[in-house]
Amino acid sequence: MPADQTRALPWLLCIHNIPPKPPYLRAKAARRLAALGAVALKNAVYVLPDGERQRDGLLWLAREIEEGGGRAFVCGACFDVEAGGLTDAQVKALFVEARDAQYRELAAEAQPEFEALGDPREADAPRRDAVAAWAAQLRARFEAVAAVDFFGAPAREMVEGLLAGAERWLRLGAPGTARPVQTETYLRVDDYKGLVWVTRPGVHVDRIASAWLVRRFIDAEAAFRFGPPECRTDGRGGPGGPGSGRCIRFDMAEAEFTHEGELCTFEVLSRRFGLDADPALAAVGAVIHDIDLDERHPARPESPGVGALIAGITLRTDDDDERLERGFRVLDDLLEYFRRSAPARPA
Repeated sequence: MPADQTRALPWLLCIHNIPPKPPYLRAKAARRLAALGAVALKNAVYVLPDGERQRDGLLWLAREIEEGGGRAFVCGACFDVEAGGLTDAQVKALFVEARDAQYRELAAEAQPEFEALGDPREADAPRRDAVAAWAAQLRARFEAVAAVDFFGAPAREMVEGLLAGAERWLRLGAPGTARPVQTETYLRVDDYKGLVWVTRPGVHVDRIASAWLVRRFIDAEAAFRFGPPECRTDGRGGPGGPGSGRCIRFDMAEAEFTHEGELCTFEVLSRRFGLDADPALAAVGAVIHDIDLDERHPARPESPGVGALIAGITLRTDDDDERLERGFRVLDDLLEYFRRSAPARPA
């Protein structure tokens, strides 16, 4: 196969045969493959998306296996269902499922700690230090998973929300921090017109729904960008003025709008703009929350079906603009259904 075609192959395979002795070699190979984020297709056959880091890691591992008396091969690959194998979409789904499981495990461990935080202004210095150590450990474990989250597993937002909530708790509990006055003041929609809304690529349910909320209820002309989080603001957590960059981040690290504790980004946007007073829109928010954060125990009966539709969209296309377009149509129909069925507002 010509060299230019081999570089176009989207996947890397590592196929190995490791002898039973020395016994540490298999364990070492397993740890290396896990650190790289590899997924097993079958016994001793592992796959990774092609990339410089993955390629170097697999070649290094292959050399170690060979030096230990085993055999190992690293090659480029593509998947074609017509040839009796898997499709690219099915292989991507394996990676999403693997990372989702890791994120959910982290969230399940962290949730009790988060729920026990209490009032940050009543915490003494040892308590703040303990929470800071816990949050740092959670972030380190999260970043290790995120580094091999090649296709944007949706459960990532669960851990990001817990981290954002813990870090906010630490800020509010810092010595000298004044207790905020509770207010029902909402953000002004007019202040958020004409912006570019920036989020991570590989959009899934919460980012699709958040973009839909922006386009339908905040700015019908809103533009969306998928990429790095760099975005200048006015220094007060709001969008910058003319010449300041005119963009705002959502559902990503250091974003102006992202998960807060048990709330997904869609719910945070709804609350800050006072949009959750609409019962039909609140019902849509409950569905998004179910799919994004509580898929195993949905509060609304519509959630599994809507989740399947969104998953189908993300499997059919990697183009984020197309994902938004298709997702917007699903959410338009869902909102119309809730408006006509006059749902009660979720508790």
